[in-house]
Amino acid sequence: MHINLFFCENASTGMDGKLNVQGIYYELYSKGFPTRQDRIILAGAIEWDYDKEGQIPFKIDIVDPEEQSIFTINAHSDVEARSKSQPAAISHLIFPLENLIFTRAGQYRSYLTIENEKIWGPSLYVLYSDSGM
Repeated sequence: MHINLFFCENASTGMDGKLNVQGIYYELYSKGFPTRQDRIILAGAIEWDYDKEGQIPFKIDIVDPEEQSIFTINAHSDVEARSKSQPAAISHLIFPLENLIFTRAGQYRSYLTIENEKIWGPSLYVLYSDSGM
C-alpha cells in the first residue's frame, strides 16, 4: 500500500479521474496562540495492495506537538478487486477540515490507521509571526 497526502488549499477529482491538488501548505503563521484555521483540506491518494478489496475502514488523526489528537476523521474506502494484470485500485481522499484550533506553535502531524497499521502522513508547521495567518 502506498499513501500520498497533502495539506492544501483546494482539491478535486477531475472528469479524467485525476486528483487535482492546489496550494500545498507546509507551514502556517499566527500572531498568537491559540489560533484557528478556518479551512484547510487534507487530500491525497491510497494505492491499495492487490489483496485488499471491499469496504475498508480507516481513521486519520491530526496531532499536536505532544501527539495529542486535535482532529479525527473516521472514514472508509470502497476498494474494487483488481487482478495483477491491472493497475492497483486507487482511492482519492479529499477531506475539508474546518475550524482547526492550534493551541501552540510547533509541528502538527497526521497519521492514518488502516487495519491496525499506523502510517504517518504530512506535517504542518504552525509558527509564530508578527504578520499572522
